[in-house]
Amino acid sequence: MESASIAAHEHEHHGPPTANRSSRVDPQFLGMYLFIISEIMLFGAFFTAYFFLRVVHGDPWPAPGTAIPVAVAGVNTAILLSSSLTMHWALVSAKAGQRAGMRAGLAATFFLGLTFLSVQINEYVSLGWSPQDHSQGTIFYSLTGLHGAHVTVGLLLLLFANIRANRGHFSPEEHRGVEVPGIYWHFVDIMWVFVFTALYLL
Repeated sequence: MESASIAAHEHEHHGPPTANRSSRVDPQFLGMYLFIISEIMLFGAFFTAYFFLRVVHGDPWPAPGTAIPVAVAGVNTAILLSSSLTMHWALVSAKAGQRAGMRAGLAATFFLGLTFLSVQINEYVSLGWSPQDHSQGTIFYSLTGLHGAHVTVGLLLLLFANIRANRGHFSPEEHRGVEVPGIYWHFVDIMWVFVFTALYLL
């Protein structure tokens, strides 16, 4: 009888044993944190090239005969930083069960991010010089382009979050679909502060 019950118990369990979670951090958050760490190292490689050019080589910045639109970039920076505030508003509203505020915050964040990216692309069109013209141009386009790629990924995450929010998927108990993209978006915003300071202000 006992052997039969053991056999029945073994028959009920299929597949590998349940994974042991040694970390108290939710897997989705842990995955995002690890991804952000890897992206910081990626940006660090490009910043190293930038400072090597300016500090070690002592090359002028920007390249002689070229100009960078600092004022436009400053306004664009304000737009992107504002999107961090609306993202925070969306998360606070999600935690409080305020669906209208959550939807408005997510929508505002998406459109502010889209505006930032549109201004950045327009800046590329109007600069009058390209990455292959000089090493300064290569680094400028590489760093801003890398950041622009991250903004694009963030906009895709925000698009999915907006769709899910409008379908009623989030609640005060379950709002990781807002919080995880929010962590990534804040990272994108903070990284732009470093890119803007290094390329446009220093």
